[in-house]
Parts: sequence; C-alpha cells; structure tokens
Amino acid sequence: MGGAGVTEGRAGGAGRTGEVAAVPALAVQLELGPADAAGAHPVRVSCTAVRAVEATVRLRVDLPGVAEPWWIVPGLFYGENRPVGSDRPFPRFAVDPDDPMASPTWEFRADRAATPGVFAWGADGGAALLTTETSAVGLSGVGFAHEGVTAGLWLTFPFRETPLTYDGSAVPRPPVTTGHRWAAGERATFHAHLHPLPADRHAYAPILRAVAERARRTDPVEPWVGVAEAADVAAEGLLRWHYDPDPGVLLETVGFDRGISGQDGRPVDRQAMHVAWVSGVPWAYALLVHGQRTGHEGAVTAARRVIDTVCAGLAPSGTFWGVWYRDRGWRGSWSPHPDGLHARTLGEATLFLLRALALPGGAAGQRRARWLAVARSNLDALAARQRPDGNLGAVHDARTGEVLSWAGSAGLTWVAAFAEAGALDDDGRYLAAAVRAGEYYARFVDAELIHGAPEDVGLAPTSEDGYAAVLAYVALHRRTGAARWLDLARRAAEWMLTFRYTYNVAFAPRTPLGVYGFATRGADQASPSNQHLHAYGLVCTAELLELSAALGDPHFAGRAEETLACFRQLLPVHDGDVNAYRGMITERYYQTECFQPKGMVLTLSHAWSVGVLLLACEQVLAPGA
Repeated sequence: MGGAGVTEGRAGGAGRTGEVAAVPALAVQLELGPADAAGAHPVRVSCTAVRAVEATVRLRVDLPGVAEPWWIVPGLFYGENRPVGSDRPFPRFAVDPDDPMASPTWEFRADRAATPGVFAWGADGGAALLTTETSAVGLSGVGFAHEGVTAGLWLTFPFRETPLTYDGSAVPRPPVTTGHRWAAGERATFHAHLHPLPADRHAYAPILRAVAERARRTDPVEPWVGVAEAADVAAEGLLRWHYDPDPGVLLETVGFDRGISGQDGRPVDRQAMHVAWVSGVPWAYALLVHGQRTGHEGAVTAARRVIDTVCAGLAPSGTFWGVWYRDRGWRGSWSPHPDGLHARTLGEATLFLLRALALPGGAAGQRRARWLAVARSNLDALAARQRPDGNLGAVHDARTGEVLSWAGSAGLTWVAAFAEAGALDDDGRYLAAAVRAGEYYARFVDAELIHGAPEDVGLAPTSEDGYAAVLAYVALHRRTGAARWLDLARRAAEWMLTFRYTYNVAFAPRTPLGVYGFATRGADQASPSNQHLHAYGLVCTAELLELSAALGDPHFAGRAEETLACFRQLLPVHDGDVNAYRGMITERYYQTECFQPKGMVLTLSHAWSVGVLLLACEQVLAPGA
C-alpha cells in the first residue's frame, strides 16, 4: 500500500522534552507536562511540515530491561493474546514467530480498541499511553514491540497496521503503512497521556475507570425507547421471529429480509438451537419472566415449551446435548470433537434452568419434576468429573462423559450454577464444587487472561469470559458472604470492562451506524478474534448492580446502565425500522474494519441478541427475578 516516513518523538521522565526527526521535512516538538493528581503526564506533540511530505508521527516510550513483556490494548490484545493451543488464527505476540499471524511487533488502528491506548509491563513496572480515536490527521493508531530486552509502546498519527491487517479471516491482509500527506507549512498538534505503571498488571483498572467517568460527560448515549418498551419489543421479537412451536425451539438466527427466495426468509434462517449461549434456556427464562410480569400467557407458554425441549434432550453422559438441528436432532457443540460438549454452554443452560425453577409459578407438576431431575443430572455429572484441583473441564464427551479438554476457563459458568443450586444442595456437595472451582479459576483472573468461554473462538480471551467470571464470583459471594469472592468479582468486572467502549466511535455519515448516530459507549468488543461490538454484556446486568451494592461503589451499576442504554438504540419498534422488522436485533455492529466495512450491521437477528436485551430489561424492571 505504499510507505511513509515516520517521525518519532520519545517521551521520557517528568518535565522532559525533546525532538527526534526521522523525516527531515517534518519538525517535531514534544512537551511532557507534570503529573496530575492521578499520576498521568499530559503529552503534547507539535508538528510543522518544512516541505510537502507523506509521514506518520509516532509517540513512543521504551521500557528497558524487560525480558518478558505483558501487553494490554483494551478489548484487542492481552499478553500473548492467542494462547498456545488455540485453533483460531488471529494476531499473537511471539518473540520467535511460528505462524503467519504471530509477531514481536504489532500496530493497530485505534477504533479496534475499546479505549485507544496501550499498556505495557515488565517485571518491575511499566507505562501506558492513551489518546483519542481521531486526531488532526485522521484515525489514530496504537502499537508495541519487544526488541532484545526493550519493550516499546507507542501511538501513531495517523494509524498504521503492521505486520499485517486482520480482517477476521484466517488469511493475513497486507499491512497499512501510508501516512498523512502534509502540505508545506501545515501544522498539527497531537495530545496523549502517559501513565507510569507499577508492576501489578491490574493497574489499568483505575486508569480506565477515570477515562470512562470522563466519557459520561463528553460522549452521550441516547436510547430510543424506555426500558419497559424495550422489554415488550424484545419479547415480541423472540415470539414472532425466533420461536417455532414445532418442536418448541428458539431459532438461532433469522434474516432481516423476509422476502428473499419467496419463502418468508426461511432459506437464510438457521434451523438450529443451542441449549444456551446463542439460543436456548437463558433467553427462554427471560421470556418466562417477562410473561409472568406482564401477564402474557403466550410468552409463558412458549418459554416453557423451549425449556421442555431442551430438558428432553439429555445426552447419554447425563448432561444436556449441545445443539438441536431440525434435520439431525441433538448433536454436540461447535467442537472439533464430533460428540464434544462445551462446558460454558452446558453451565449456562443449567444456571438459567435453576433460575427458572426458582421463579414462583415457573413450573409445576410433572414439568417441574422433569426440570428438577434434569438440573440434578447436569450438576451431578459435572461434579463427578471435577478434578481435585477444581478444574471442571472445557470439552466433555456427550456419550462417555470423558473430559476431552481441560484447557482454559470455560468451566467458570459452572461456579455460578453450583452456587445457585442451594435448593437442591442437601449435602453441600454443589457448594463445595463451586468453591473448589472458584479457587482454581481465580488464577485466570489474577493473571489478567481469562479465556475459553465461547465455543467458536478457541482459547481466545473474550468479553464473554469476563461475563462468566462476574456471574461466578458474584454468585459465590452471594452464597457465602466471603470477602475473597467479592474481591475476585470486582477484579473480574474490571477486566471485563476493558472490553467496553469508553467513547463514541466516529462513523462515516452515510453508513448505517453513521446515519442513525449510533453511540458505541457501553458496547463491548466481542474479542480480539471477533472484532465487532455486541450486547452480551447485558447478561450480567443484575450482577453488576449487586456488585455495586456490595462494594458501596456506584461505578459498576453505572457501567451496566450505560450498556442497557446503548442497546436500546437501533431497536426496531416498527416493521421497517433500521431495515428490519419489529423486535429483530442484530448480533454485530461493525465499529472497525473487520468482517465488514466500518459502520455496517449484520442483517440477521440472533435469538441471544434479542434475549439478552429482554433479560437485562427484566432484571431492572423486576429485581430478584
């Protein structure tokens, strides 16, 4: 794509200024201000073009004596980023690269990051550089590298993407190395903040919290409808588009365009239902709560039918199956193993089945007996497979119960399920299993790398891992009252919030997200592998409210509220709104160049996208449900 010279300014200690000009045609003056009350140094880079030139300005900090660096680019890069053993190709840090998407040096466009900035640590401490998504010369960039025993981190104006561009596929795209075309005499000033960091990798938390608090005043989010109306719209979306009474399922995806092929859109609808995660019990539970609250008997009937269907599909090993297909019946999860079942999906189905059982009038008679038996079967099966160290396994054989993989932290959701099984826990076995697992998976929270929750991204760190950890440790604290679990819940929530956008991305005015003025603050990056915004963070709305109450700290409740506000945007209230039908909700909002051009939305409604909005609305409208 062509090249550009790089003019580089290096920020040092407090009060230090300097110029480094790798491109003689561009004069650079760097000013480093004194630290503010939070310890952050404001940085100003002033540039003047002596003559016309194409160039990029880079603000860099070097950390000497770093043998094993640790990186965080919020929502985008965590440590090595792609753990060894992951079968999903996406960018990975490696000093000695062993595949096309591994490198010791990375540069990215800023809108890939939930907060535009980069954090780096060595054994004795580190530094962070933060800026804004755009500057006087366009989209900003972030980057880092490990060279010998020096860790470098930097910001670029405008962005560069090297050594490759990641577009969501397994095929590396060419790097972007073009710069800004400066006219002779052109001037520009760039602003950033430099934060010295202690050795504790969790030191990002107060910095990102301060950024989020400032953004409340500068980046508004204006929901289209109130919470009660959003609940009504979402419930109708599940019933009208995703619920199929034959045999009683929530279809995972349905197309916005119902006229395609003259068959009411059915050729593009996915005729399948996971037991949880992208469909199944959690969203049926939300529909059941809504139906009970509003007196909507159709919603109650449909919700119970879906849970009945899932409960009728126990695998030979005693757990749920993974996925129902119309043409094949029950099968394993999305796993390389033909009969592999994913622990997070099973745990989430069991957790929300327990919640449905806890609802007054949720189920009665033979139905309740069946649900109870199925819940016990799942709990007993996982408890029996738990290793002595607490690991619950990641992938399980549907027929034999053998644990096929112990990697990652996919078992975290089971901590919440065991902790919330109090009514079934006559001898305390389930609580004991929750405590052992909570202790085991704490190592992932402490290491600032929780990974393995979704079925479809291997062992990538994801925002969904953060949700699972929050569900787990809030449930353990609720059950036991122990301070350790509350502290882990706080740390897990703060890690989860690194994926949450703290600013409103600038969209081109003619793109769908630009036309509608979609505000991204409060939305989460799905993962470094799946770079798009999604609403799954609404799954732990109640837990974040509970965490705030337990800590006496309104921050987490405020972050939950901003997410609920965010996803009450682009909500089709009438047929035809946002090129969809009433109650259809997309899974993907494209805030960067990955999968689709920036500013687009995926024109499919997902059962989980509709269901998680309904769940969050009901958790706010009917606390304790």
